[in-house]
Amino acid sequence: MPTERDDAPRAPLAQALAPPCGDCRYAATLLASGACDPAAVCVRALSGQRIDRFFRRHPQEAASWLDDGFWERRAIAARYAPLPAVTALTADADEVVRRVVASRLPPAAAIALASDPDREVRITVAHRLDAEQLLSMAADPDYMVRVVVAQRLSHGKLPRLADDPEREVRKTIARRLPAFALARLLDDRDAEVRRIVAERALPEHAARLLDDNDWLVRLAAVGRAPLDALASRLEDPEPEVRQAARERLQQSHSTPENSE
Repeated sequence: MPTERDDAPRAPLAQALAPPCGDCRYAATLLASGACDPAAVCVRALSGQRIDRFFRRHPQEAASWLDDGFWERRAIAARYAPLPAVTALTADADEVVRRVVASRLPPAAAIALASDPDREVRITVAHRLDAEQLLSMAADPDYMVRVVVAQRLSHGKLPRLADDPEREVRKTIARRLPAFALARLLDDRDAEVRRIVAERALPEHAARLLDDNDWLVRLAAVGRAPLDALASRLEDPEPEVRQAARERLQQSHSTPENSE
């Protein structure tokens, strides 16, 4: 069975890479009792795994390392330290530390990092905020932050992002808007957005996309448009669209209500 020491370097390499213990604050306590090990469970190691093992075993020590000079040690300590102590790191110089902080703060406090210079911090914040706070990040300069906002925003507020300049944001909106609200995206400038709309739109709206200049949009629209609108697609220049229209019309004629 694997143990937490399986990925630690083996002796004598382990001893060569282990930090000196003589001046460690834990030399007479944790080390002496076998509760830490420079080759596997060590807060002073330059190994994230060994540092994490240390704080996992001794979370009560984490708060005392939040001002350490090594960014990775601060970031790992921030995962285990009490929340009030972690709050002080919202202005930490390292973005990885601030990401950890953003992941732990309650929504009301996480919003303080909504304008952080690091986009990953802001993405973390967007995942944490309450729904009513999300609109404050809808104009974020990074489209991935806005995608997260679009994924979490309530349906009633989604139309506010329907004109976003980034295709991926509008695709997210197209996947989430109720079918009756998709009409505003029927003329979207990007075919990928219109394809999603065609797959989900109300039949009368899908019919408007049967003449789209992108054949994949037309193909998706064939599956949603009213049957009486499909005749024009029997002569579509794209074979797959013609086939889809023909098959759907044939299926409609073979249903019990149409075969009586």
